[in-house]
Amino acid sequence: MSVQSSAEEELLEKFLDAAARGHAPQVSSLLAHVPSLINQTGSSGWTALMLAARHGHFPVVEELLSRGCDKFSVNSSSQTAYDVARFWGHRHISGLLGRPDHGALPVLPGSDLVPQENYFSRETLDRLSARRTDSEWLEARRRDADTVYLLFSSLSPMVSCSGDHGSEGNMKLCRLRYEDVRDLLQEPATVLVFLGVERRKKPSSSSSQTQAVGEEPPAWFAVGTDEDAAELLKRCREKNCLFPKTPNRDLLKLSEEEAGVVAPARSVLAWHGSYSFCATCGSGTRPEEAGHKRSCLNAACRSRRGVHNTCYPRVDPVVIMLVIHPDGNQCLLGRKKVFPVGLFSCLAGFIEPGETMEEAVRRETEEESGVKVGPVQYVSCQPWPMPSSLMIGCLAVAMSTDIKVDEKEIEEARWFPRQQVIDSLFRGESPAFVVPPRQTIAHQLIRHWVGINSNL
Repeated sequence: MSVQSSAEEELLEKFLDAAARGHAPQVSSLLAHVPSLINQTGSSGWTALMLAARHGHFPVVEELLSRGCDKFSVNSSSQTAYDVARFWGHRHISGLLGRPDHGALPVLPGSDLVPQENYFSRETLDRLSARRTDSEWLEARRRDADTVYLLFSSLSPMVSCSGDHGSEGNMKLCRLRYEDVRDLLQEPATVLVFLGVERRKKPSSSSSQTQAVGEEPPAWFAVGTDEDAAELLKRCREKNCLFPKTPNRDLLKLSEEEAGVVAPARSVLAWHGSYSFCATCGSGTRPEEAGHKRSCLNAACRSRRGVHNTCYPRVDPVVIMLVIHPDGNQCLLGRKKVFPVGLFSCLAGFIEPGETMEEAVRRETEEESGVKVGPVQYVSCQPWPMPSSLMIGCLAVAMSTDIKVDEKEIEEARWFPRQQVIDSLFRGESPAFVVPPRQTIAHQLIRHWVGINSNL
């Protein structure tokens, strides 16, 4: 029995060695004789697929996949072969392993980028933009008993807190009803914005709470008012209600679903607060289209003819970039004076009129750090309602390495080696710096870089 076990172990080691060396014919031959080898692990806990992915042997990976190997098995570090390929920079292999089993092409051909949802990005509601001009339908929804109203004071939403107010995930939006805000809606200074309706959930065979056919899902509105905050809080029936005083920090405590509602609500309300007067002629304006447009009260104003961007909520595009050192193993991070002690983040800046995203990345990087940038690759974006930015996340490759900071923008910038970044990201024993919170796109860009090829 021991002789047979020893022979099996020797055969397995031979098979794993062939996969690690990229010897596809030998891998195929061994599997033809002993198919059970395909998903077995060696002393390291790695399968043949993981070893082939680690060393970039595309033909071996193809052969193993064609024979039905398990691409979802994990090693002792909870990594799949796909994770291994991404970490070691073998994009052609991670693209193959990340492809759905039905053979569909990757979302971005020629890249292993996968769709990424950032905080504030979740589309919790169906916006139903076509209904914004349907006054009869909107009036019915406003008065409906199931309609949800979110109350804002100085752009802060009314929330309820449980437990430690400083902890994450304990903050929830207060959901008011029509009777709670009925009098506020009659006041001229109140701004009402239709946010959309709740997305219909797919019916489940085990659930008896499916929505009746033809029944409309609840509508959501945001209400902005200048009424005294203390008086507004009396309208809420929940306990421990408040209006956050530091939105940049406190709004990050909401759930992903509620953050996705606050992002458009806060941005549109901020726009209303800044555009009470027409930017074209200076006359007053009034809200239209369920709060998604403002029209000039001057009938002769040219903004009332054609399409004018002064009439619609604005979005400010911002590039945020993780700049990679030419050696591929360092990234450029900077800090502003207002940052908490030890925090370093990605460089960022507004896109200027007539400027491409790529050129904005190059210009802002050189202005802030003195580093020249070449290739630029888009990764993902994030709405940032502080008050209405769209953060466009990119990776960029440096063409120079000397740093000369613009002290007006940032106080310090440094090249951080990959290992220091990993230690800081995963909270090693003595991290070199503090990474931005996980809800920020800066954090996600850093995580993204750690898992891909260091040589872009």
